[in-house]
Order: sequence, then structure tokens, then C-alpha cells
Amino acid sequence: MNLIKLCVGIDSVEHLLTYRATQAEQTKKDGFDNLTRHITRMWPRRTDEILNGGSLYWVIRGNIMARQKILGFEEKIGTDGIRRCVILMSPEIIRTRVAPRRPFQGWRYLPLEDSPPDLIKNHKNDDDLPIGMRLALAEIGLK
Repeated sequence: MNLIKLCVGIDSVEHLLTYRATQAEQTKKDGFDNLTRHITRMWPRRTDEILNGGSLYWVIRGNIMARQKILGFEEKIGTDGIRRCVILMSPEIIRTRVAPRRPFQGWRYLPLEDSPPDLIKNHKNDDDLPIGMRLALAEIGLK
């Protein structure tokens, strides 16, 4: 089982990579591990399924474009006293085949069979296409 979430404020996979690199530098300065963290209010009930190889798929500008492997969950109590879920992820960002998604709030479960496949590095037909063309093909259901 996977999770899917909107990547608010991010315009492209390259922007996400830059943002995460900046975040990693600050995390290292603060003396923490190199895991990527995302804080959300809702705690997934299906954690055992997610921790069995699941990822967080990022929706960027209306399309799934990348994922990060989920490694764990932690509880965090905010200064407002509200319990939150910290999703711990691998720092590696894996590009996926572009898949259109309508906007939604929070995160959602994404079954394995509905998850787009990863782009294979140095594989013709995937990485060679410019992002604009991949988006256009995904929009009409061809890629």
C-alpha cells in the first residue's frame, strides 16, 4: 500500500529535488539523520501495509511525477497540543511515469495496482521525452 499527497508549492521534480537538498543541509546542521520528514495531521491506520515497501507518491501540478520510499512513522505533538504524524522517508526521490490526478486534501491511500511505474534511467521512451510532452501524453491517456 502507498500514500499519495499533493506537493504544494513545488512546480517540478527538479524543484522538489532542490527543496529536499536544502532541507537535508539544514537537517545535517541541526545534527539529525538524513531521512526526509513530512508532517501531517492524520495518522494512517494501515501502517503495516505501508511499511511493507510502500512509498509516498507526490502529485506535482496535477500529476503524479515522483515518489519517496516510506521508512516509518513518528508521533509529534505540536505546540498547540495536537498530535501529528511524521512520515519518515528515504531521501532518494524516484521519478515515476506521469499520471494525472485531481486535487484533494491531505493524503490518500494509493493501492499498488494504481501506482504509476518508475521511470527507468537511460531507458528510451521515458527519460528522453521532455516533461511538457510527457504531461501532454498523460493528459490524453497515452503515457
